[in-house]
Amino acid sequence: MRLQSVLHRQAGTHSPVDRHQPSAVHRICGRRHTGPTLSQLSTTTADEVRKVLTTTCLKPSPTDVLPSTLLRSSVDVFAPVIAHIANLSFRECRFPAAFKTAQVLPLLKMPSPDKEQISSYRPISNLTTVSKVIERLVLARLRPHLLASPSFARLQSAYRRGHSTETALLHVMNSVYVAADEKKATVLVGLDLSAAFDTINHDVFINRLESQFGVDGDTSSWLCSYLTDRQQFVKLGDHSSTTKLCASGVPQGSLLGPLLFTAYVSPVGELIESHNISYHQLLTTRSCSSP
Repeated sequence: MRLQSVLHRQAGTHSPVDRHQPSAVHRICGRRHTGPTLSQLSTTTADEVRKVLTTTCLKPSPTDVLPSTLLRSSVDVFAPVIAHIANLSFRECRFPAAFKTAQVLPLLKMPSPDKEQISSYRPISNLTTVSKVIERLVLARLRPHLLASPSFARLQSAYRRGHSTETALLHVMNSVYVAADEKKATVLVGLDLSAAFDTINHDVFINRLESQFGVDGDTSSWLCSYLTDRQQFVKLGDHSSTTKLCASGVPQGSLLGPLLFTAYVSPVGELIESHNISYHQLLTTRSCSSP
């Protein structure tokens, strides 16, 4: 279920008396970005690409035309070429169509789930190494802007440097101990979004980036190209499915996907806080007076 429809349905549950005042949902979804904007992706250099190729883990992909080991061993040859491709992509505001097809590998989520159930598998998208290098270049330009935005959920721990499940648990346990010291009870509510990365509505997300995060102009156009017209097929052993168009979501296995998803669900954190509930990721805690 799309988060946007959930938010709008929540907005419709207010009583008629409250409709004269802006609801929490409307305040969150209607908030406009103030401050610096990210309208263009700055050009890259062969040195920056060389650093990406030599200092990051490049896992081989079955979709690679050129193996990652060759890119790394001949970095002085390929770095200027990849930098040229990336700069063309940034200037034309188009993600290369050749990099938009993913080979999906279904992996079991847990050691021994029901192997007959499709829900027991996590789809991992195998993408070309060159496309991931371009993604990393964009990530270096996009992440600082999004994390500095007041619209980014301040207690979002997932996919953030210096944050983890450990910091989330520390925050939750501290809230529980503080409530106990104040003779209050704590109710813990866990929320799980099934197939989370598949829930992103591209039109809603691009509009959210522009209105709430100040990502507009050529950068917005590039991200729109990155998200749309993607295809995927499933391969297991020697068997492959037909190629299907991805109408929503981001590839699970991409570098940009986690950051884009956290930006997409940031209004959920604002909505939770508007009801005086503390949260971490999609885990919420609420303190209330004990009887």
